[in-house]
Amino acid sequence: MHTNVDHPHAQELKYISRILQSHPTINELALQDLTADVRFAHCGAEGMSAEQVVRSAIIKQMNQFSYDQLAFHLVDSRCYRNFCKIGIADKGFGSSTLCDNIKALSDDTWQAIHRIVIDYAKEQKIEKGRKSRIDCTVVESNIHKPYDSTLLWDAVRVLTRLLKNTAMEFRNTRIVYTDHCRRAKRRMLGILNAKNQKQRTKLYKDLLKVTQKTVSYAQNAIDTLKKHPLAQQNRIAAVKAMSHYVDLASKVIDQTQRRALHGEKVPASEKIVSIFEPHTDIIVKDNRDTLYGHKICIAGGSSGLITDCIIVEGNPADSSLTEQMLDRQNQIYGRYPLKVAFDGGFASRQNLQAAKQKKIKDVCFGKKRGISVEEMCRSDWVFKQLRRFRAGIESAISWIKRCFGLSRCTWKGQGSFKSYVWSAIVSANLLTIARKQLA
Repeated sequence: MHTNVDHPHAQELKYISRILQSHPTINELALQDLTADVRFAHCGAEGMSAEQVVRSAIIKQMNQFSYDQLAFHLVDSRCYRNFCKIGIADKGFGSSTLCDNIKALSDDTWQAIHRIVIDYAKEQKIEKGRKSRIDCTVVESNIHKPYDSTLLWDAVRVLTRLLKNTAMEFRNTRIVYTDHCRRAKRRMLGILNAKNQKQRTKLYKDLLKVTQKTVSYAQNAIDTLKKHPLAQQNRIAAVKAMSHYVDLASKVIDQTQRRALHGEKVPASEKIVSIFEPHTDIIVKDNRDTLYGHKICIAGGSSGLITDCIIVEGNPADSSLTEQMLDRQNQIYGRYPLKVAFDGGFASRQNLQAAKQKKIKDVCFGKKRGISVEEMCRSDWVFKQLRRFRAGIESAISWIKRCFGLSRCTWKGQGSFKSYVWSAIVSANLLTIARKQLA
């Protein structure tokens, strides 16, 4: 990257550019995703190159830009234009183009890019993988607080909008429905502001009645559209979208009836917390904080790099992830680390024995849970050093959450959620390596 801008960030971008340029495999991986659904890759208008897509994604995550902001800065900033290989004569890219291309990169591709970056750090002796620290955190989904009343209101307004759009598109087809959005919204607000359970139950009954009516309108529309002879592609898309939300709305109705009307406690695994992000898990931390998103388990090295990450389904105990994380470290570095520091939630005698069987000399748990220091480490001094070392993963997680947007995923869909997490980690690692090389 050629730039004469005398600024530390410009120098960081220069070093990151060198890393990306020295690994053309990264662009090849991105190209496979970008051309996955393209029949004739060499025909049509010229769009963004794979290299431009990867670099634009890194800029976006590094600065937490929206797509509109990213489009502006790629036009306005000489450093960012140079970094993203946008020529002087090129006018840049629109926000929708950037969104479509960046979202096309799969989580598998980002994981492969991450492995390339970690291998580069290993070659440069920035991170040898001899010490590892492991902890879990939660990345929240981009949803509102999931009250049953708000979920029912969401179902009514989304299905009504789909019915309205379908009726306009298929004018010759009889799509019969009534717009109950205003009534549903009033009942939802009434439930949120109700003074007692009796008043709340009465409002819930009416909101459920309205939601069930809207679901029946949508189901009738689906049955009608399936018989429609024309506009095959549009018809299939409309049926698919409506069926998706009908299924989710039915589940929300069921869980609301069980909880609000029958007083039943619905298990977290059976709950729908968002009709827009139905993949979202309910994560309860230490029986006090309830978060909505996905638990991720992160491994870091002494260099500050995030060497590995897994995105977990559900809310398993931290202790159940110990062996998996250690085995993944073995896959990355071809050996197990000599020293490992875990958060207190990973502590168990079984996990200690498993780590020792893998020839890990020193194992430190944030909480002892009945395990003596002599069983974990060779000396009390080593234990204290590893306990201090473990605290560094907390700062790394905090830094990625604050500076790379990992606290809350703003991309829609489960696949995009994983891509968002991995792209943030890749961007953070590239910046860490660049700063190490600049030091």
